[in-house]
Amino acid sequence: MNMSLVRCSLFLVIGALAIQGFAANEAPGTKNKEQAAEVYRPEAGKFPDLSKAHTYRGELVFVDHVNRRGSLRVLGVGVFRRNDPHPFAMLPYGMVRYHGAPADLRDIPLGTIMHVTAYLPPDPKLSSVPVLPVDNKDRDANHYRGIGVFPAENHVLLLEDEPSYRQRMGMSWKFKQSDLLKTPGVVIASLEPNQEGDAKDAEQKLTIDHATRVWRGRELLSIADLVAEGKKTLDGQSLQLGLSWKPCPDGIFLRLHISDIWLDDDSLRRAAQNQSETHKAFIRSRWMPAHVDNVEYGKFGRAKVTVTLFGGMDPALYADFQKGGQALINAAENTLKHAGGHYGPAHMASKGPIADVSKLPGNPPMGSSGIQVTMETDLIIEGIRPGRVVRIRAAIWPAVELPREEYLGDGEFRVEDRFPTPAIFPKY
Repeated sequence: MNMSLVRCSLFLVIGALAIQGFAANEAPGTKNKEQAAEVYRPEAGKFPDLSKAHTYRGELVFVDHVNRRGSLRVLGVGVFRRNDPHPFAMLPYGMVRYHGAPADLRDIPLGTIMHVTAYLPPDPKLSSVPVLPVDNKDRDANHYRGIGVFPAENHVLLLEDEPSYRQRMGMSWKFKQSDLLKTPGVVIASLEPNQEGDAKDAEQKLTIDHATRVWRGRELLSIADLVAEGKKTLDGQSLQLGLSWKPCPDGIFLRLHISDIWLDDDSLRRAAQNQSETHKAFIRSRWMPAHVDNVEYGKFGRAKVTVTLFGGMDPALYADFQKGGQALINAAENTLKHAGGHYGPAHMASKGPIADVSKLPGNPPMGSSGIQVTMETDLIIEGIRPGRVVRIRAAIWPAVELPREEYLGDGEFRVEDRFPTPAIFPKY
């Protein structure tokens, strides 16, 4: 019998059993009614409940970095290559992690496998990506794609690559069977906890080839370099891996690819340090995002504004906001674009001294730094209102101008213009 037909038939049987098992536990229509009553959406000016989030992972296949959105090919139980790219948008306080450090979407190479923590759109009318039925993660996508590959939870709180996620979860990879002499080849590996006594994951098959990068201390090596040193395997060693996806032979539904191997803690620290420096320079030029907690209005345009800085940044960035220092604050859109910028973001910004910097009690929710900054200004602008998203800059940061695609037009903003149209391109 043709083996491809056998595989397709087997997948159809498995899919049918999964759907039957799902449906057998509830009456028809019950789940939709329950979910309608339990729908959770993040609220403006508040950080969301982490327990209400939906998690999944997928391959990054498209990025619109200036609008903080993109598309992932979500991993499911079906034929991975058939899964259409699934759009996502970052929440204003949504965080990106790459190589164990803060990042921007522009830093992540296409093809990288990313772990997602996400919610339903806060306001469906303002969503920059498609709004789907709330139970879409439980629906079968058909065409051999399976369940869960198009979740309605497409507004992201945390987007992180494999080493960032595994380090946060306290896990590492261990090769059980590898042959560095054979490339391209297949590695058998498992995820193991860094602490004794925790459960171990099942073994997985991953591909490896000459394009795989190997990091050791300050060195960037290739598989060929390891072989030249006399290494034939990396079996038994605890490692961190960067994962991507490449088309592979054998007609299998899914096999992830090893893009990077970190052999030791020094190489991991160096990767995180390099990425952190990239992100610090980025934030200092674009300003720290925050949301407004309170505005005390005075006379003749004076005001005292209190904001909570968003989380996930390098500690050095937060340390630049000091009581007695100077700051600038500008209105921003939910994509974190500055509200005005024809003459630079500082042109319409409110300016003044920092009256106080405080730490909120307890552990801050994900998305929040827990750090509140209160500043005074003698010219409060319309976009700085409680619950609104803003950008705030410590005056010691460099004053730079932004490229056109990263700010909204002064005095000409409409809801329909939140994202660029063909008009952004020059007329030749």
